[in-house]
Amino acid sequence: MFLKLQRKPSRNNFTRQRGSALVIGVFIITVMFLLAATLINVLNDADQQISVEVWGTRALAAANSGADRSLATLFPVDGSSGSCNAQTTWNIGSDTGLVGFHSCQVIMTCSEVATTYLTNNVTQYLISSSATCSSGDCDSGGTSDTSCIRVSRQVEVEARD
Repeated sequence: MFLKLQRKPSRNNFTRQRGSALVIGVFIITVMFLLAATLINVLNDADQQISVEVWGTRALAAANSGADRSLATLFPVDGSSGSCNAQTTWNIGSDTGLVGFHSCQVIMTCSEVATTYLTNNVTQYLISSSATCSSGDCDSGGTSDTSCIRVSRQVEVEARD
């Protein structure tokens, strides 16, 4: 019967190892914090990209509507003679009551040129419709525009009579 003697760990080994777990813990916490901060930035960028895409689609639809409105003014349905206005501003949201276009403004321009086409005198029209849609505090006059998203789209249409 042999008794195994267990050796007591020396006090020197414990004093040399004291604090190493603390350094490793601080390192892991720092790395996790940096990963979390990066993830938050990526999510914020993705959210802003979606907002810009939505407002861009609204601006394009407003610009198309402005071009259609100018064409309807130029060529009325009843066959009467229309007019080519040099520049017209249209606040599409407040004038129509459409909720999705509450911050959209459309500037429509029309220019006409008399030309000859196959020995006929015709008038050629160029209609340009530029829509700007915005959200947030774009027009507050403050120096910080972090909550401002402003998107502009332009459509050009050529027509002749």
